[in-house]
Amino acid sequence: MSTWSRFKKHYYQNADLGLALDISRIPFPDDFLASKEAAIQQAYVDMVALEKGAIANPDENRMVGHYWLRAPRLAPTPVLASEISDTLAAIKDFAAKVHAGTIAPSPGKKFTRLLVIGIGGSALGPQFVTHALGQPAKDKMAVSFFDNTDPDGIDYVLASLAGKLSETLAVVISKSGGTAETRNGQLEAAAAFKAAGLDFTKHYVAITGAGSKLDQTAIAQKWLARFPMWDWVGGRTSELSAVGLVPAALQGIDIQAILDGAAAVDAVTRSTKTAENPAALLALMWYYATNGKGAKDMVILPYKDRLLLFSRYLQQLVMESLGKERDLKGKVVNQGIAVYGNKGSTDQHAYVQQLRDGVNNFFVTFIEVLKDRDGSSFDVDPGVTTGDYLQGFYLGTRDALSESNRSSVSITVDDVSPRTLGILIALYERAVGLYASLVGINAYHQPGVEAGKKAAGGVIALKLQITAKLKSSAGQSFTADSMAVALGAPEKAELVFKVLEHLAANGGVKKTSKAPWFESTYTA
Repeated sequence: MSTWSRFKKHYYQNADLGLALDISRIPFPDDFLASKEAAIQQAYVDMVALEKGAIANPDENRMVGHYWLRAPRLAPTPVLASEISDTLAAIKDFAAKVHAGTIAPSPGKKFTRLLVIGIGGSALGPQFVTHALGQPAKDKMAVSFFDNTDPDGIDYVLASLAGKLSETLAVVISKSGGTAETRNGQLEAAAAFKAAGLDFTKHYVAITGAGSKLDQTAIAQKWLARFPMWDWVGGRTSELSAVGLVPAALQGIDIQAILDGAAAVDAVTRSTKTAENPAALLALMWYYATNGKGAKDMVILPYKDRLLLFSRYLQQLVMESLGKERDLKGKVVNQGIAVYGNKGSTDQHAYVQQLRDGVNNFFVTFIEVLKDRDGSSFDVDPGVTTGDYLQGFYLGTRDALSESNRSSVSITVDDVSPRTLGILIALYERAVGLYASLVGINAYHQPGVEAGKKAAGGVIALKLQITAKLKSSAGQSFTADSMAVALGAPEKAELVFKVLEHLAANGGVKKTSKAPWFESTYTA
């Protein structure tokens, strides 16, 4: 079959959505879609149960309802539907009052800066939307992020807010209120406000679970506002909840358009006609390209600067959802699809060389945006604009990869607008859910993440033991080995060494370097 014939057969286009999907360059055989039809039909059934409120996380006994965020009427109870609608109305009202100066840092002043404090899904989605839709000359508020517990990174952001803290609104996002990175950012920001002679409580907003540690703190300290995070919305699917909508609304982005775009895609991707369901087609291509076992990586290449952070957003959505040790039956399967990406045509000066000529361990998703810019473009060559070159590089790279038997999918959207962002977010959320059903895993829990948090807590506890031992042994020097023995944990000598090195680098202890290096000593 010719390339054009295969393209015509496998090109999906939905003019109402402004969305097209080309799967023709994934080399699946003619009988593949038919062979997986029973499995994808079961995935549709699973998705219907999910949207009706079935317990999707048996180990946490909770529902998964991010689809209700853009269609509250679908929530399983009237109470939930009202909570969603009421929260959206409250978000819009709060943003309008901030923009009008009704809610202000002090009389006659307005909030002009926004500091978002969160991590993982509480930062990646808002960062993606902020970067994609921001208009510096038009935005109601300029947005910055604390998205880690890196002191230097925090200082870097605070330096950009120097002289502007009095006009800065801080949004703290944590479902439990116990997430260490977010808690630390909250405390660091509060210290910065205090150092500037400001009452941080008049600048703080909480997005958290009802009754959480953060919720209790916000109530006790009388923060400006609180918005809910529900236990049925996971972090990686929270962008269309208050997590993403509050920052976007404060920035001045049309959040209703984002929700409308997502709702429109949800309506289309509920179809059980696979050829008319772009999320199902996408999930099936992932299955074929990775042999249903994550055998190849997913490379995201958006040919649009504004979509640069889409690959980072998808890393969490895809990898946290699909990276699972066990399937639904408890069998060890070690599932997952690794995601990485850059942007076109930057990628052509970075890693496309390896994609074309190196190890064939990936498939590409190209994202094409038809609209070049607001307004007209001039010719950089006779009859050719910069946007023409961008499309040329996209199409040329796609062909170059095909010539080397490298597989790719292409997604085409009309523009980068709030509605389109909602479309892309909802498309991938649905594709992830359907793929999880195809391979028989739970896409909505994250036991590996929780294990990492517990391990980090152990390191902090060890650090406190080390510092206490050093203080109680004034003048005594310890090697990593002798400190580990002194703590009754000789098996933790490596961790002890790493903690001692960190303490020495930050003035917490005095290090005397020796050879070999592991004979170096540390003294309080």
